[in-house]
Amino acid sequence: MYSAYFGLSENPFALTPDPRFLFLSHRHKEALAHLLYGMGERGGFVLLTGEVGTGKTTLCRSVLEQVPEGVEVALVLNPKQTALELVGSVCDELHVSYPPGTESIKVLVDQLNLHLLETHSRGGRTALIIDEAQNLSIDVLEQVRLLTNLETTRQKLLQILLIGQPELQDMMARPELRQLGQRITARYHLAPLLPDETASYIQHRLEVVGCKRQLFSKEALRLAHKLSGGVPRLINIICDRALLGAYARQHDGVDKGLVRKAASEVTGQGRRLGHRRLMRWALVVLVLMLLGAGWKFLPWPSLVENALEDEKGAQMSEQAAVPERTGKDVPPEPKPGPTEGEVAAPEDAGGVTAGEEAILAYEPVLEEVSSAIGDGLVKLDELLRGGSVKTDPETAFATLFRYWHSEWPDSPGTPPCEYAPKVGLRCVNNKGNWTSLCHLNRPAVLGLIDDAREHHYVLVASLEDGDVTLDFGSKQITMPRSELELYWFGDFTIFWKPPPFVASLLKEGDTGPDILWLRAQLDRVEGVAPGSEGEPAKPLFDDSLKRRVMSFQRAYSINPDGMVGEQTFIQLNTALKDPSTPLLCRGTQ
Repeated sequence: MYSAYFGLSENPFALTPDPRFLFLSHRHKEALAHLLYGMGERGGFVLLTGEVGTGKTTLCRSVLEQVPEGVEVALVLNPKQTALELVGSVCDELHVSYPPGTESIKVLVDQLNLHLLETHSRGGRTALIIDEAQNLSIDVLEQVRLLTNLETTRQKLLQILLIGQPELQDMMARPELRQLGQRITARYHLAPLLPDETASYIQHRLEVVGCKRQLFSKEALRLAHKLSGGVPRLINIICDRALLGAYARQHDGVDKGLVRKAASEVTGQGRRLGHRRLMRWALVVLVLMLLGAGWKFLPWPSLVENALEDEKGAQMSEQAAVPERTGKDVPPEPKPGPTEGEVAAPEDAGGVTAGEEAILAYEPVLEEVSSAIGDGLVKLDELLRGGSVKTDPETAFATLFRYWHSEWPDSPGTPPCEYAPKVGLRCVNNKGNWTSLCHLNRPAVLGLIDDAREHHYVLVASLEDGDVTLDFGSKQITMPRSELELYWFGDFTIFWKPPPFVASLLKEGDTGPDILWLRAQLDRVEGVAPGSEGEPAKPLFDDSLKRRVMSFQRAYSINPDGMVGEQTFIQLNTALKDPSTPLLCRGTQ
């Protein structure tokens, strides 16, 4: 309707997943790379997740336009099928013939396997893409896993790409699907757009339909991001309605007021903001009227006395509500036992040292504000910039060191990852998502970026049931993970406890006491008593030890290469259940 008025060739904000309109933000580029990797020779099993409306399906359609030469693709758009129907759909997509009315999965899989082998013999590859994969049932996901068994001695015959909402990650973490989870070679979570990306996204879609001028004011772009949360689908809906409003009023462009009105019509957000602002002013006016009309008749002495009594009672209730020191609420007791190969020091008759005293005194107050955040009364962006909590890197890392029973010296210029080895720790800086954090299973410092592009650092103390608990040093706050995802783009730092030797990698052919240490740890994990094999342990990393390492790696979702590096050392610490090791996801012990 408004296209001709603004000189546009077509609707720039249509909701169809047209690859022409694909805007490649930094995260969309990474997501696209993961999907194309999944179609490669070594792609294996790729998992792409993202919230509703973040552009997963549009990425999928873009991938279909960039299919490498020699690759045939089966696309399943309706995953609400039985295992038999799903395999039949894959055969239909690949034009695999099978007897009409077939009710046997074995017959279908056999025909599919013959087709895949024939494609492989010609030098081709086959990829299966399942969109909206969070709708797959457990039985169908198990059948998908069995399809990955179609292989030669050197290569998988079917590359599988699962695309779905965040619930798909939770499904993969279920015990009954651990075999499938262990086969995933690449994971990526697609987050919403940043404020500057939202502005670029809107202008990109306008340029695709022939508009070179700026139709949206800067204030309108900022508000569009705020009201949409950076979700492309919501951006499209709001902008489409805003352009319609500009056309109806015969305006040359879209201002802040049109965006707010459009959002109120399609999401109700603008109306709620206006009502909330009106209620605040009404409350202020009411208080002023009461004070002006009857301030001298109020019983001020009794009011003050009652207020003091209420304050005293609140303080007593708050003290009573402070949780006891447990492994779930606060870091473990700060006196760890000796690590492997160390000798325990005798107890100091004089009591604890000053440093130990400071650590023992660390007991953050758990402030339950999750319901307020969920109801929209408290926003994380306001919390980060409001000054009620500290979000500087010094506070976040000092808190993380306390979780590891150590103190970070207050000396400027000493990066935490450089200081960590001095207290027997090592540092991991990486990018990931909630699944990768839970897999590493250590408290983590996350880097956040708020709506004003300011950087913040917060410590994630625990992940549980879709909630995340942040520790700001002075207090803890629990909130839904979705609230944090608006400001976290994957950057995190964790500490872990290295083995009592210098080597950072153990592999087949290595010899020495390090290998004896590795054998002892695997014995403890497997519940094997020392010396039960009847012969002394060999200080040689031989083939049998490599097989034991690979078995451990498969059980803990690590690439089973048989080499013991950082990831395997971390999971060994977790498996040994050292009480001095703080954990992030308690349910994974």
